[in-house]
Amino acid sequence: MVTITTKPATTERWADVQHALTGGGDGASCQCAWLTLRAKDWNNTTKDERTALLHDEIAAGPPPGLIAYVDGEAAGWVRVGPRTSQARLAHTRAIASATAEPLDDEAVWAITCFVVRREHRGQGITAKLMHDAIAFAQDAGARLIEGYPVDTTTGTHASNNLFHGTLSTFRAAGFEQRAALKPGRPLVALELTPTAANVAV
Repeated sequence: MVTITTKPATTERWADVQHALTGGGDGASCQCAWLTLRAKDWNNTTKDERTALLHDEIAAGPPPGLIAYVDGEAAGWVRVGPRTSQARLAHTRAIASATAEPLDDEAVWAITCFVVRREHRGQGITAKLMHDAIAFAQDAGARLIEGYPVDTTTGTHASNNLFHGTLSTFRAAGFEQRAALKPGRPLVALELTPTAANVAV
């Protein structure tokens, strides 16, 4: 049985971030910048520019995601952070009209991107990343987490299009469906309770 652990993305772990992102699919070219750039800005960036943007985002902190390790090897990635730090979300009409949460509320977080290297798929990495991303958000003071997964029970889906996460993964973690963005793409949410570290004394 493999041992799966996670750690926040930091500049000291930059090589691990890159190893996790470049194991198959679009992670290598996207550099998890899709959600941080508006469409017009995304279209004007190169892969090298997106890599630099991710490095700068990690260096500025706080960590914008977690790295999953399988027996010590970087094997996966999840983006988790305040919704306000993921610019595309507020400028995606379907999300802006479907959410019940104020778009400028920094206590509303979002889990938006999963990457798992091909050789490590099917080992429970996505579930572990989800579990630890929720804990990470809660410890940071998030009030609520949104997700925008793919419902794989309808239609056919290429693996590259599942980076949003699947509805079954979010549902297993306790998320509730709140609205539909479009057929097969719900908006889900999980309300959090403050941890002891975040309760004012």
